[in-house]
Parts: sequence; structure tokens; C-alpha cells
Amino acid sequence: MRPKVGHIQFLNCMPLYYGLVMNGILLDIELTKGTPTELNQMLIRGDLDISPISSLEYARNYKDLILFPDITVSADGEVKSILFFSKRPMEELHKEKIALTSTSVTSQILLKLLFQEKYRITPHYFISPPEIGPMLLEGEGALLIGDDALKTSYELKDKLYIYDLGQEWKELTGLPMVYAVWAAHKKFVMEKSLLAGEVYRAFLRSMEYSLENLDKVAESAGRWEPYPPSYLKKYFLSLNFSFKENYVKGLMEFYRLAYKHGYIKQVPPLEFLEV
Repeated sequence: MRPKVGHIQFLNCMPLYYGLVMNGILLDIELTKGTPTELNQMLIRGDLDISPISSLEYARNYKDLILFPDITVSADGEVKSILFFSKRPMEELHKEKIALTSTSVTSQILLKLLFQEKYRITPHYFISPPEIGPMLLEGEGALLIGDDALKTSYELKDKLYIYDLGQEWKELTGLPMVYAVWAAHKKFVMEKSLLAGEVYRAFLRSMEYSLENLDKVAESAGRWEPYPPSYLKKYFLSLNFSFKENYVKGLMEFYRLAYKHGYIKQVPPLEFLEV
């Protein structure tokens, strides 16, 4: 049986998967595509063996999961694709209605923490499909992530207030933000630890290959997008895919604040796959 591996269908994950495609590794895994929310649920249920998972959902389900070391989707400051679009400045949105994308729980909680910790206000939130028009018909602001955020900022950059949540987090804490981690279900690791290690190493090689060939990655991604390759390369360079010490600190600060405000029941320990 090939390991069942999740794949977020956003451009920000392309550098992690590009090398798998170019080096023929996809033949050895069963790949399932989906939004972060969909993949979170599948990994937690055990329908996937390995998958990216929202960092907040790891905290809520850490007892069933083991982290891959050195693989995340993170940024030290500006992330470019986790954006809050608003008709007014953020500090003016107390008790106003805010639309939250239905595709990611980490970004939802991150925005709430920024309002609480940085702006000291409490808007009213509702969950919405990621479509900027309907979101702003009902609310004063809208949270979008991934390709939806990139597209909207590209098209509406001069028409709305746009806040990059990575930059907002950096200003609040001085730390990077970890948006997604890679994890394996513990049952899979217990039964097939060697195979889990092989998949981990394949992702590392894929990431290294992509970073060494970033112009080709951007050119490939640009074939189906409205952005030039130079824009995509700049976007990829704003992202971090490792899990170095400062990023661990940023993740633990996110967990500390999430616990403080009642979004998780405890600050989880980080348990890593032994490779």
C-alpha cells in the first residue's frame, strides 16, 4: 500500500511538491488534494497517513500526530497570502462584522488574536466561503488565505485596506509565524516508521530541489496564474519551509496566546518523527 499523503492546493505549497513531480516520487505515494480544512479533518480521522495540517489543529489533536522536523509553511514577517481586506482601518472595527474564510482555522485564530492583543477590540465574526464580494456585502472586513488572497490583493490593491497577517504578527511579537506543519498519524508511524521516514526525506529533497530551481518553479506556476513569474518568485522567497529555532519560538508564542484566549485547551508539546 502506498502512503496516503495530503496536498494543499495553494501556490504556497508548490515548492514542497514540485520536486516530487520532477523526480518521479509521486509514483510512490497516493496524493490527495484539498483545502487546509479538508486535509486537517482527513488526517485527524486517519483517512490520510501524512499531511500538512494547520498549526492550530495540530495543537488540538497533538496526541494522535507526530510532526515532521524541518518542514512547515511559515514566514518571518510578510507572507503575502494571508490577508485581511477591510473597508476601514482595523482599529475602527470594534463590534463590526468580519468575514472569516472557511478554508483555514489557523488564520481565523491568528486574526482574532491580532484584534485582541494588538488592537484591543472585539469585532463580530462569521464564517464564509472565500469570495471577497459576498464577504464584504455582509461584513466590514474579510479574511482570505492562499490563492484567494493573492488574487484579490493583485486585483484590488488600491481599493481596500489590506493587512498582511504575517507582518502584523511580527509587529506584535517580534517572531515568525508558522501557519502549517507537516505531520503523520501516530498509527501510521507505529506500523510503518521506516516508510514515514522515507516520505519525510522525499519532501526534504523536493524542497531543496525547488529552492535550487526557483525560477523554474515560478515559471511553471505562472502558466496557470495571472501573475508573471517574477511576482511568483518574490512570493516564494517570502515564505519559509524549515522549522528552525526561531520558528519554533514563534509557534509556541502563537499557542501561548491561543491558550490565553481559550482557543486551545493547553499548549501542546512538539513531538517529532525520529529520522
